[in-house]
Amino acid sequence: MIKVVFFAALREQLNCNELSVSSDNLTTVGDLKAQLANKDDKWQQIFANSALLSAVNHDMVNSEEPIKSGDEVAFFPPVTGG
Repeated sequence: MIKVVFFAALREQLNCNELSVSSDNLTTVGDLKAQLANKDDKWQQIFANSALLSAVNHDMVNSEEPIKSGDEVAFFPPVTGG
């Protein structure tokens, strides 16, 4: 199982703090994003955003990052500043 955690506005938009996902057939963060996008239209819109940030076990990563059972994957909305 992979623990998936959502932060900031994503948590509110998805109405979900965290969930567990089977690691079967998931080898990268990109695979996980694609699987989550299949949940419904709202999830698809959020995970289609190329600016979405992700971390595996507290390290910021890109979509090609390998994942495995026992990992924690976190998703963050794009950060803006000014």
